[in-house]
Amino acid sequence: MSDDLTGTAGGRIVAVIVTRHRRDLLGRSLAAIAEQTRPVDHVVLVDNGPDHPVEDVARASGLPITYLPSERNLGGAGGFALGMLHALALGADWVWCADDDGRAATPDVLETLLRVADQHDLAEVSPMVADESDPARLAFPLRRGLRWRRTAGEFADVDVIHGYASLFNGALFRAAALDVVGVPDSRLFFRGDETEIHRRLRRSGLRFGTATRAFYLHPEGTTEFVPILGGRLSAQYPENEVKRYYTYRNRGYLLARPGMRWMAPLEYVRFGYFFLSRGDWAGLREWLRLTRAGRRERLTRAG
Repeated sequence: MSDDLTGTAGGRIVAVIVTRHRRDLLGRSLAAIAEQTRPVDHVVLVDNGPDHPVEDVARASGLPITYLPSERNLGGAGGFALGMLHALALGADWVWCADDDGRAATPDVLETLLRVADQHDLAEVSPMVADESDPARLAFPLRRGLRWRRTAGEFADVDVIHGYASLFNGALFRAAALDVVGVPDSRLFFRGDETEIHRRLRRSGLRFGTATRAFYLHPEGTTEFVPILGGRLSAQYPENEVKRYYTYRNRGYLLARPGMRWMAPLEYVRFGYFFLSRGDWAGLREWLRLTRAGRRERLTRAG
């Protein structure tokens, strides 16, 4: 790692949150930030839904905060891009990506992330993302080799999972790391923007990982994944048409990027089998159309 990405775990920490029409959840997230044993120096809140503004929720948190209402819904990707750039413009040494539907599980999460980043010389470090209804289980199962790991206890023997991070649920970036990997691609809107940043991290050569002693609570995220081939594989099928649009379109874009192209043949096998086993020819045609649009960078908004 280059010298400008190393150093102590001090410096100015700016948390970034993107929200839209989720007042109660946002309040819980801000409360969790406010109780951290290592206080954040500032919060940047991007509000994608100013028709139902949340500035009063932000002010009530007692945190030093910049409220950025966006008259255009930028999605998660554009919202985090705006918020992270604003954090850097404020002089952040670290950017902590919080979430409006998730929150730090304990008051020492940020302190733990900083310690692990310093000890292991990481450019980015994320907490384990636990299911808020059952914190012993992971909100997003983690594949290691050919095996899916579904509980935090399966990583009790390691301090860091190197080369893996769940973005942006509590992810902590060094400012200098963002100089290398950049901010999310606003064209993706939502769905897949975190995978794209993960791809950039892997290709950058920077050290990053997940701190197994820090936990972030989030709603369970596997309901869209339908097991196929006896559970050996799964296919993602969001019930919502808009979510399906961005999921499949953005996946097509991602699988055309360097570092992910090798996955494209498996994707055709998975989704071809999934739709044909259900006799869903219309679904297969939709999937082909959207992934093709993504590959060709026809990244128009849904509707």
